[in-house]
Amino acid sequence: MCDKYKFDNVVRSTAWSPGPGCHGGCGVKLYVKDNKVVRVEGDEEHPFNHGRSCPRMMALTQYMYHPERFLYPLKRVGKRGEGKFERISWDEAFDTIEQRFNEIKEKYGPEAVIFAQGTGRDIGGAISFLCYSFGSPNWVQLGLSGQSCYTPRLGAMTMVQGAPCVADCGQFFEKRYDDERYQLPKYIVIWGQDPSAGCPDAFMGAWVVDCMKRGTKLICIDPRNTFYTSRAEHFLQIRPGTDGALAMGMLNLIIENKWYDAEFVEKWCHGFEELAERCKEYPLQKVSQITGIPQEDIFAATKAYATNNPSSIHWGVPIDMCPEGTTVAQAISLLWCLTGNLDVPGGNVIARPAFLITTYPYDTQQMKDLYGEGIMDFINTKRAGADQYKYLANFRGWAQPDLMVQQMIYGKPYPIKAAWIQTTNVLGGQAADLNKHYEALMNMEFNVVVDTFHNPTTMAVADIILPAATFAEKESFRTWYTPLQIINPAVQVGECKSDWEINLELARRFNPSIREKYPTFQHLVNERIGAHGFTYQKLRDEHNGWVYPTEGPSVPYKRYETGLLRRDGKPGFETPTGKVELWSTRHEEFDIDPLPFYKEPPESELATPELFKEYPLVMVTGKRSPLYFHAEHRNIPWLRSKDPYPKVEVNPKVLKELGISDGEWVWVENQRGKVLRKVKASIAMDEKCVSVPHGWWLPEEKGTYPDFFKAWTHNCNLLVPVGNQSSSGYGGGAYKTTLCRLRKVSPDEMPMLPPEVHDGAKEF
Repeated sequence: MCDKYKFDNVVRSTAWSPGPGCHGGCGVKLYVKDNKVVRVEGDEEHPFNHGRSCPRMMALTQYMYHPERFLYPLKRVGKRGEGKFERISWDEAFDTIEQRFNEIKEKYGPEAVIFAQGTGRDIGGAISFLCYSFGSPNWVQLGLSGQSCYTPRLGAMTMVQGAPCVADCGQFFEKRYDDERYQLPKYIVIWGQDPSAGCPDAFMGAWVVDCMKRGTKLICIDPRNTFYTSRAEHFLQIRPGTDGALAMGMLNLIIENKWYDAEFVEKWCHGFEELAERCKEYPLQKVSQITGIPQEDIFAATKAYATNNPSSIHWGVPIDMCPEGTTVAQAISLLWCLTGNLDVPGGNVIARPAFLITTYPYDTQQMKDLYGEGIMDFINTKRAGADQYKYLANFRGWAQPDLMVQQMIYGKPYPIKAAWIQTTNVLGGQAADLNKHYEALMNMEFNVVVDTFHNPTTMAVADIILPAATFAEKESFRTWYTPLQIINPAVQVGECKSDWEINLELARRFNPSIREKYPTFQHLVNERIGAHGFTYQKLRDEHNGWVYPTEGPSVPYKRYETGLLRRDGKPGFETPTGKVELWSTRHEEFDIDPLPFYKEPPESELATPELFKEYPLVMVTGKRSPLYFHAEHRNIPWLRSKDPYPKVEVNPKVLKELGISDGEWVWVENQRGKVLRKVKASIAMDEKCVSVPHGWWLPEEKGTYPDFFKAWTHNCNLLVPVGNQSSSGYGGGAYKTTLCRLRKVSPDEMPMLPPEVHDGAKEF
């Protein structure tokens, strides 16, 4: 209850970027005094987080009221990179964008404007809505080589079983672990992730701990030691990028030893004999040699998972970033299918949006549901990569990012002239080959950036900057699996607008019929959720902002037996055969191998032995921090004080061999360049790998050209190539497998070191 002597109001809402930055879902209480949020707590009544909050959430007030936050639209008045911007009105900003985009459309066609976003978050619906209202087919995660973040896994699961699924930690029920339908997993396989550092893909790391407390055991697959590996019954310390070989070896063991669910395979699976024949190519000894994992460990872990039902698998982006990431995800998904752990309590549960309501499309069918049957023909005519990759042309709406950056530079097969950039700091965060993406964005005639603070991207390439509202200042809704939730604003800060407000207004200008259909954002929300008897106001006022479906196709389990997974209502799965496709008919249709297989990383001790002699360490990027979300939050004092420097984590034995001390500054370098990092000795690291956290730039440094907050000095993506996408077009970004070496900073390079951060923090 609100304390009237301290607070004017307490607003319940759902956290979904910006603010904490994450994929969201947590229930939050926002304490308001004098029209300011002065305190933030987790909502103890919300079934997702039960009152838990991460450090980024606790620092929300510093984020919202930071003195350098964008509070009104800006336009560039000097040259790009000079950092000269002036305040303008929203009307001028919208008018300018409308005019410039329409001029480009008239001269080059709507495809000449791209709409670039960052990771998931509360943006997919808003940006695709704007993109298609303008008429462009080019919605893209610019810079994310191989689209190597969740999309390869989504694609593989869709082709295998007709829909994505997630490890079952009771999240589909309001009572969670106490629901009588739920059963605890005997094992959870954590494959390529440290769940405690974030909330990836609508899954919260704390749930694994909840299950562990109740008796679940762990199997961990990772090149690093983590909180979870130290508590695992089986820890497989894998060579980065070889996950496909391990998955195939595990499948082979399951088939050889008849650990599979024969009844499920016989009745519900297609292509078992073909899969079994392919798996014979991956005997235990060969898989051990490829992965670096002892044979006995692979055998024991596989047996534990396969013979203890129910068990589940929770995975991370290293799967997507493997060579042929789509087929690696295909192989891993076959593990839960063969063992009878698909859509059962405590297994891997097919995850569908609450009440089947989508905010943005995850696959082709959802694209058609949201935008009409003709949407794929419309976007595939000009979408970057659709003519080269049948898989890409028939799954989701993304343009292919590796091809897009090439097209932005060289103008083939047609010119790209403008970029709309929203929820992404391309040059400070996700873009592999930093120089190439800088060249591409500088080649644009007009760039609009929607963000909250200056960063390397805004400073380097923005022509118009629009100030985005945090989740505490906006209306939105969330249907990423269950429950159905709304985001409820508590305050207004400056002139900031939500991503939906911004994009809906411009969509109305490009497509006037939208103004009549959606005069306000709530009209759009109510249209999406109204068929189920809800409105935005009803969810807010009567349901505390969230509601679970109690029956129907978004409630597990074993829906394949009752026809709830197929559009025609027949039992089975939403695949061409109606079965789990161990041998994928769609992959065959898309001209890629219908069976999973292994491919060696493009740079490795096996694939490039001469290069390996020069660069003998594997650079594993992307380690998650609970203090930062990708390239965000380096300017938030509470957070920066706990993790002040761009680091490289190295095994102490390697440091001793190199004559480098803990705390020294070193160059991490390869044939593409070098980045400056501070050494952290860590026994968590394998001796063949170094961990180089991504997203580093220094907001306290000079932001103008050529400094750009020292992104080119510290951002490890400078060393990561583009163009290694998988044969599907999805997966293969070499963020986890690039070779490197460490070199001590020489005396004449010492002036390049950043200033020391005193007392654990720096005043910003």
